[in-house]
Amino acid sequence: MQSFYSNGKLLITGEYVVLDGAEALAVPTRFGQNLTVQKLNINPTLSGKLGGELIWESFTDKNELWLQVEFDLPKLRIISATFDATSDGGNDSLAENLQNILFEAKKLNQEFLLNQQDFYIKSKLTFPRNWGLGSSSTLINNIAQWAKVDTFQLQFNTFGGSGYDIACAKNDSPILYKLTDKKPSFKSVAFNPNFKEQLYFVHLNKKQNSREGIAAYKKFKKNNITAVDEISQLTHQISNCTSLTNFEELLIEHERIISKIINQEPIQKQLFSGYFGQTKSLGAWGGDFILATGNNDTPNYFKQKGFKTIIPYSDMILCKK
Repeated sequence: MQSFYSNGKLLITGEYVVLDGAEALAVPTRFGQNLTVQKLNINPTLSGKLGGELIWESFTDKNELWLQVEFDLPKLRIISATFDATSDGGNDSLAENLQNILFEAKKLNQEFLLNQQDFYIKSKLTFPRNWGLGSSSTLINNIAQWAKVDTFQLQFNTFGGSGYDIACAKNDSPILYKLTDKKPSFKSVAFNPNFKEQLYFVHLNKKQNSREGIAAYKKFKKNNITAVDEISQLTHQISNCTSLTNFEELLIEHERIISKIINQEPIQKQLFSGYFGQTKSLGAWGGDFILATGNNDTPNYFKQKGFKTIIPYSDMILCKK
């Protein structure tokens, strides 16, 4: 049996403009996704089959089965598919998305899933699906490891995006990430702020679709002529910051620049105008987690506002460097 694991992700700086070459600060999370691959001891020749079968099961962090797909091999035709219709709105594209990832992996490695063999695949998240920590990117990275293909190429061929989430899936420390001529580059950075005990991640009780956010951003790209350089400079300042006061000032400036580009008010003005600290959206605006500076009263403030998931920085971020 083979086992694979990938880290989740959060984008601290550079949302949207990372697509256009801005340098971004990204951090892997302590949460991620496991994948186990088990070959079944079934002889296709004796059973009369021309090929094998692949049974895929995806589980939540609570060990609840939310997706089951059966494929025939080597064509990867979907034989059957069941999913949690309550949480997924009856959207059977889940099985088709998985099928597409496996198809693209086969294109990149023609030997992948070629033999007459039956497989049982189990995928399991270690975070709730609505947290937006990278259920897709961790899946892509796990499948790429299994298929022995380039993870970034598999990501760009399927879901697109900047690829920073793939870099986080592969690395156990914060990184500076950049796209140059659509080619990814990244390096580890010693982002371990001495005021991390005053940083929290707050979930906004809804999941934001990154692809929809990117599509909306592209409508306003004319507004980002100088933003790439400005955000890159802020990324370096934030990653080297040693003062909470300065850190908050930099977050405010970052929010101002992105707000102007996408023509949307910062989350602090929308929901938390009375908050005593500073908040910043992470990734596509409007959902998932935000970053909040604060103190021991921070959890109570957000809970009173109806936001129950407040995670201290050190409980969220993976930093083994």
